[in-house]
Amino acid sequence: MNKGNMRGWLAVALVCAGAGIARGDDRALPVGHGLDFRDTVRSAKNRVFPAVVFVKCIQDTYEEGKKRAQEVSGSGVLISPTGEALTNWHVIDKAVEVRCLLYDGRAMTARVVGSDKDTDLALLQLDVPDGAAALPHASLGGSANLEEGDFVMAMGAPWGLSRSVSIGIIACTRRYLPGNSEYSLWLQTDCAISPGNSGGPLVNTRGEVIGINSRGYLMGGDLAFAVPSDTVAFVVDQLRTHGEVRWSWTGLELQPLRDFNRNTYFDGTQGVIVASTDPESPARAAGLQPRDRILSVNDRAMNALTEEDLPAVRTWLGLLPVDRPVQVRFQRDDAEKTCEIVPREKGKVEGDSYDCKRWDLTVKTINQFENPELYFHRQEGVFVYSVKYPGNAAGSGLQTNDIILKVDGRDVHTLDDLQQLHTTLVDKVDERHRVVFTVLRNGLMRQVVLDFLRDYERE
Repeated sequence: MNKGNMRGWLAVALVCAGAGIARGDDRALPVGHGLDFRDTVRSAKNRVFPAVVFVKCIQDTYEEGKKRAQEVSGSGVLISPTGEALTNWHVIDKAVEVRCLLYDGRAMTARVVGSDKDTDLALLQLDVPDGAAALPHASLGGSANLEEGDFVMAMGAPWGLSRSVSIGIIACTRRYLPGNSEYSLWLQTDCAISPGNSGGPLVNTRGEVIGINSRGYLMGGDLAFAVPSDTVAFVVDQLRTHGEVRWSWTGLELQPLRDFNRNTYFDGTQGVIVASTDPESPARAAGLQPRDRILSVNDRAMNALTEEDLPAVRTWLGLLPVDRPVQVRFQRDDAEKTCEIVPREKGKVEGDSYDCKRWDLTVKTINQFENPELYFHRQEGVFVYSVKYPGNAAGSGLQTNDIILKVDGRDVHTLDDLQQLHTTLVDKVDERHRVVFTVLRNGLMRQVVLDFLRDYERE
């Protein structure tokens, strides 16, 4: 929506609100309430604004061939009087220090209670001084009853500046973003969301948090997305209890019955299609095959007519108890069959990193969810995450995504293997400064000689 159209919508809203037009649901403003839309916006803003915090983190990054600290920032919202705050996972990822600036100018350090990369959510606990008064906080509302056209406000501290609020409408209540979250749909809004707004609240006209702002796009007009509060609610419970969301894993890759992107359509309206199964997964061990139609799991119907229905199915499967068999009823060709799947714990969705000083590269463990193309070649191991330019690794020809098989003739299976070899060899650089790497690059094995005599850090 362009600014001219927005002014038109606001004018309509002012007239409607002033005339006391009710919507006929529990979100409607009461008839004859005597407030115009500006008063409604101001009232909602005043409820939440004091709970908005600016979040600044010192983060370890390995992306330039060496470990270094960088400063990142975002927004958050207090959800309890004792200092619990919600923000995005990507704001606090790899943070070694977190500080929050409150609305009244007070600054407090915070610790990460828990985070979940899959839903891009994190829960912080501010270090509130003993005897301090209760902090202002916002309430979570429900996102299930939102409709396209509902007015909302995005709050935060964009660009690290003072708190701000922008107004817009819900453009889509069930936006599916492949590759961004397999467990949640997104709220799409045309509220202006700038860098630094990430983690701030999306607020309805009642002054309730109905989403957590996560990503915005500045190209082609205001285009922003928030994690719905209904997703936030169950994730927060898990983060409080476990420090993470304990997703279970079946290895099922699913496809809707009406798949427009693949131009594939299946008859009927019941079930969800197996697109594929991951290697060594419970689903593959159970014998499920591509094009099988899953009808139910433990007698619960699994229906995904379109791609917007997939996150709900994946969430239900992801919350199944670990190591407990579940009964799957499915259809293959014209025959109905059953099988038993034993979900496993999903575990880490990102590998651990290590800085190989003097070699001028960083490495990372292969993770099947983060690096499926590498996992295809080697299901356990270490790969070159980044190389420093200029540096010894870059000069030798080592490249990003090289899977390290051997160093100095010794097998490398884990990050610990590589750390020990790196420490030993660098300590003896005065005796020997060349070492042979055996790597797997695009499925082909090759030898690379790394000369690490030169110390780029001291130059």
